Amino acid sequence: MSFKIIIPARYASSRLPGKPLLDIAGKPMIQHVYERAIESEATEVIIATDDDRIEQSAKSFGARVCMTKRDHPSGTDRLAEVASIFQFNDEDIIVNLQGDEPCLPPQLINQVAADLAQHFKADISTLYSQITQVEQVFDPDVVKVILDIDGYALYFSRAPIPWIRDHFGQKSIPDMNLPHYRHIGLYAYRANFLTHYAELSPSVIEQVESLEQLRALFHGKRIHLSEAKINSGHGVDTMADLLQVRSLLE
Repeated sequence: MSFKIIIPARYASSRLPGKPLLDIAGKPMIQHVYERAIESEATEVIIATDDDRIEQSAKSFGARVCMTKRDHPSGTDRLAEVASIFQFNDEDIIVNLQGDEPCLPPQLINQVAADLAQHFKADISTLYSQITQVEQVFDPDVVKVILDIDGYALYFSRAPIPWIRDHFGQKSIPDMNLPHYRHIGLYAYRANFLTHYAELSPSVIEQVESLEQLRALFHGKRIHLSEAKINSGHGVDTMADLLQVRSLLE
């Protein structure tokens, strides 16, 4: 099995402007992500950006860069443009590695690519882990997922799902044996799916939840999940996240 990695990286961010270029242990964040990518079994790694500053930074540490349009509504749409520019084969497996995951282990990159290769009925593969802390169930930055019996996604949400009907409105969980799963935002697709995804109209649920994978579910696409074999590390969404990652890597 072979696969490619595309790292979408945009400068604009509502909470952390210029996030890919923020310094962590003397390197821009995007360089840490790139280094995790090349430690995987990927045959090719491309950084996709719409910003000259990110392009210059990426080229300074030897990365291959693809400049894309500025108006993409999601990272997956940006990947679709890259797949079109490079004219990948339809069955090529593409891993979407977010540009704000400087600690994500390369083993998980390999795992998500292998999962897609093993599930021919899946349009997308991604990962999950079990939530063990009550506060994460209620945290909208922790995306939850519900699976069917075969490991395919039924729904993703920032809300606490699943939920006990008679406990609605309370901020505690009477039974932590009720499984809550955290979605890990690492995706694998086949190149022909990316082309199709870009043609799908955004859905209301995608927009209100701000979760791009819901566009695929809304249009009847299948998303398979496997449980992450190791801890996924710490991503960077907020300044608190950045400070924590700096403390880990410096």
